[in-house]
Amino acid sequence: MGKLNKIVLHWSAGTYLPSAEDYLHYNFMVGKDGKVFKGKYSPSDNATCSDGKYAHHTGGGNTGAIGVALLGMFGFKNFRDTGKYPLTRKQCEAAFYTACVLCKKYGISLCSVITHYEFGLLNPGSGSAGKIDIVYLPPYPTVKANEVGNFIRSKVKWYSER
Repeated sequence: MGKLNKIVLHWSAGTYLPSAEDYLHYNFMVGKDGKVFKGKYSPSDNATCSDGKYAHHTGGGNTGAIGVALLGMFGFKNFRDTGKYPLTRKQCEAAFYTACVLCKKYGISLCSVITHYEFGLLNPGSGSAGKIDIVYLPPYPTVKANEVGNFIRSKVKWYSER
């Protein structure tokens, strides 16, 4: 059996409630009020993906990866037009805390918490190349796209030290 070695954070590009597709594609989803929903597949299902029964969240990077989605951002165009379902502060903090808990539970390094966007940059030949989640955090408008991953990792680290 494979080992879980990373957490990939996404936004769902949907509404604040999980859709049937969201339950299939993410191991965990976080709603606008911070409520965490469990997907159909457990993290251990993503340890090895050869059987086809796993959460398909990161094209080219599902094996060993836990997928955590922040529900929302449907209609996102840019930082001035985030659509009707922008991410909330409570939601973001709950997602960062969830990533912290998962790191501890599965022995995943804090530096292995990445965004889908970062995975695509690191793997330009994958199905994740060009993904824009997560390039903007509405509750933290001064964080630039290329800083979002480091910002999230610093938050996860902060929670791990509490």
